[in-house]
Amino acid sequence: MSSATWRRVTVLLALALSAFTFNTTENLPIGLLPLISEDLDVTFSSVGYLVTGYGLTVAVVSLPLAQVTRDLPRRWVLTGVLAVLVVSTLVSIVAASYWVLLTARIATAVAQALFWAVMAPVAVGLFAPEVRGRVIAVMSVGGSLATVLGVPAGTWLGQQGGWRAPFLVLTALSLAALVLIAALLPTSRPQDSHGAYGSAPHTGRFVVTLLATAVSVTGMFAGFTYVVQLLTDVTGFTDETVSVLLFVFGLAGIAGVSGVGQILDRFPGGSLVLTIGLQAVALLGLWLFATEKVAVIAMLALLGASAAPVFMATQARILVVAPGRTEIGFAANSAAFNVGIAVGAAVGGLVLAPLGARGVFGIGALVTFAALAVVAGESLLADRPGEGPRADDQPSSPAGRKVAT
Repeated sequence: MSSATWRRVTVLLALALSAFTFNTTENLPIGLLPLISEDLDVTFSSVGYLVTGYGLTVAVVSLPLAQVTRDLPRRWVLTGVLAVLVVSTLVSIVAASYWVLLTARIATAVAQALFWAVMAPVAVGLFAPEVRGRVIAVMSVGGSLATVLGVPAGTWLGQQGGWRAPFLVLTALSLAALVLIAALLPTSRPQDSHGAYGSAPHTGRFVVTLLATAVSVTGMFAGFTYVVQLLTDVTGFTDETVSVLLFVFGLAGIAGVSGVGQILDRFPGGSLVLTIGLQAVALLGLWLFATEKVAVIAMLALLGASAAPVFMATQARILVVAPGRTEIGFAANSAAFNVGIAVGAAVGGLVLAPLGARGVFGIGALVTFAALAVVAGESLLADRPGEGPRADDQPSSPAGRKVAT
């Protein structure tokens, strides 16, 4: 392996580590909820706001931050957001009050919003355009490992050494990623990267992609937010078995991300149809066969293998259809994702009482089929010339963008 290739691969792995750290930090309070509640003398719902507030912050600030920093070298931006992550996790460790911890969480969410906007263009820009899908898959595996490994391991560590202990580990991981990126990522203008612009920009298809993200995630979280109730109250699994089943769900997600990553480069649009379609089937299956343990296990694995790659598939689609700079497109997609989480959980909560835990998965399936219809309707959009970036967005280097016709 040449020195240049080694540097690129190391930066890619550092970005994947950053994704793992950010996602683990975002969701860790879920596993540490009783410990944080007791230590800071606040209610469970207040600790829940540490996750809700985090997601809402990402949704609100993603687009403005991407716009403000659009011309800054990505080495500076990524070093800055990781520095914020390091400092905010340190503040979390020493926080003596709920409000200090919440402030640290909001700061981390702001950094994560910008990280997700710039990460993919930086990563794909390091390698040839022909392997974009595989590069995005590596990043997605890093993020998915937060669910399978990061949160469970952080929860266990918190139970052994107090809720602050896992944040100390996250600080160390963040610092390692910061050092690697600051030392190895080239300082270059973001608009000069081939990942800075969509390869076939189209405003209509871009809007379809954002709708697919928001609606499919709404469908997913309308049901999955209440998966524990389904598994215990309807299917009849024990609490101990539920933990194992959620681990299976996470492993299936990693397998799905890895598998779909192999076909993203050849079938970016088809990959999105496939993943959303399988998610709809899985949610429908969990509703239809909720009392059959074997079927529920199979459908839960299918849900993990399909739902996890949906965001990855929409990210790959952004690289194709973004009508302007791709980091703005990624910021919009991240905002749509977080809006989908919030709306999905709210919709599920509204129908949980009248329909029960089984019924929310039926609603989730209906919403996801609606997302599939949105994606299928993309074929009705006519190609129109002149869909590319504005003149002031054009890179000065011809290598920065392949103009679509």
